[in-house]
Amino acid sequence: MTEKTASFGFREVPEDQKEGLVKEVFSSVAARYDLMNDLMSAGVHRIWKDAIVEWLNPQPGWKSLDVAGGTGDIAFRIVDLVRSRGGEAAVTVCDINQQMLSEGVRRAEEKGEGAIEWVCGNAESLPFPDAHFDSYTIAFGIRNVTHIDRALVEAKRVLKPGGRFLCLEFSKVEVPGLDTLYDAYSFKLMPKIGGLVAKDEESYRYLAESIRRFPPQAKFAQMITDAGLEQVKVRNLSGGIAAMHSAWRI
Repeated sequence: MTEKTASFGFREVPEDQKEGLVKEVFSSVAARYDLMNDLMSAGVHRIWKDAIVEWLNPQPGWKSLDVAGGTGDIAFRIVDLVRSRGGEAAVTVCDINQQMLSEGVRRAEEKGEGAIEWVCGNAESLPFPDAHFDSYTIAFGIRNVTHIDRALVEAKRVLKPGGRFLCLEFSKVEVPGLDTLYDAYSFKLMPKIGGLVAKDEESYRYLAESIRRFPPQAKFAQMITDAGLEQVKVRNLSGGIAAMHSAWRI
């Protein structure tokens, strides 16, 4: 019987080992994760995260779920946008990594922010009831799950009918010439920055490799449809370096 495997960067590893390996990566980088995001993207990740929350257009009274959102970047933005409209937000962050969640809790305490619930859980088997949330977001997290198809089915399950799914993820560059520059940056410079700042070159090499293994825009859109979500739309960001996928539970 052939052993089932899963991609871990450019390596194939036993399927039941991937989750633990991913946990090790994010445990290692958690304390400097937000700083590294700023350094690696020159702050552009902030613009991308603003874009996904603006497209989500969260409303007062919504129950919002942000998966793989440990440090709270998306959750804080949802709360702030809803409050700017005179409402209060109810946001739950679910992340498989306790160290990442601890960073989010620390940030919330510094801000005096109490509107966010922090839950340790797996995107493939979310610890929430059916049809519970008005929105589901996941930013730069879905490529790290072992079974993307299962995570998408779970997203549909926990959304209410009429609920919104939005994913922000690194994707396939579609601007000629930019792909070559991006590859050179990802595989040569990014791991070195990780080594210098986060003291972990290998984790950032994995993160670069995992981006290349993630399905391109059209294929991922089809996976979302196959999971039972509908009205799938795609918006590229920065020439396709990142992309947002939107869908609905009908």
